[in-house]
Amino acid sequence: MTDPPWEPPLAGTDVEHLVGTLERLRATFRWKADGLDVDQLRLRAVPTSELTVGGLLKHLAVVEDDVFSWRMAGQQPVSMTAVPEDDLARWQFTVDPDETAEGVYALWEGAVGRSRATLSALLADGGLDQPGHLEFGDARPTVRRHLHDLVEEYGRHTGHMDLLREAIDGRVGEDPPADWPMLPAVSGDAP
Repeated sequence: MTDPPWEPPLAGTDVEHLVGTLERLRATFRWKADGLDVDQLRLRAVPTSELTVGGLLKHLAVVEDDVFSWRMAGQQPVSMTAVPEDDLARWQFTVDPDETAEGVYALWEGAVGRSRATLSALLADGGLDQPGHLEFGDARPTVRRHLHDLVEEYGRHTGHMDLLREAIDGRVGEDPPADWPMLPAVSGDAP
């Protein structure tokens, strides 16, 4: 039996472990969100929280684009180009009445696909230790630092997703089952 495509290597390079960890978190996050209709994506399943599964999908699409497009590569983040700047904080955590489940899933999947392509290009053109685009005073965090920040972001929100999904329909588990059919836009080899 072979490991599922989102499983990090047992022994690999720094890049393989870091990207593998991110891919496992992405897969677990997406599996927790899988198969819900638009009403379930909007559901505030934990009464004391405003978070929703759909809101987290949209938020992480924005974060993917921000980190990979802007912070690492200096390109315009795609997922937020049509959103007024003063509405971004609300929009990224809300599934609006005119949105569909398919559209919310596609937003996240598109952002992840763009992120993978950007990361592949960056790794081929300088590796983890090259500076990203974003500047903090006179410092520019490296690609490695931005990747670690994204792993942390996914870790935090995958924990939220655990609680939300269990409250919606009882789905629990640490990783997707080995036979879970990843969607084409989400599957594939990590760089």
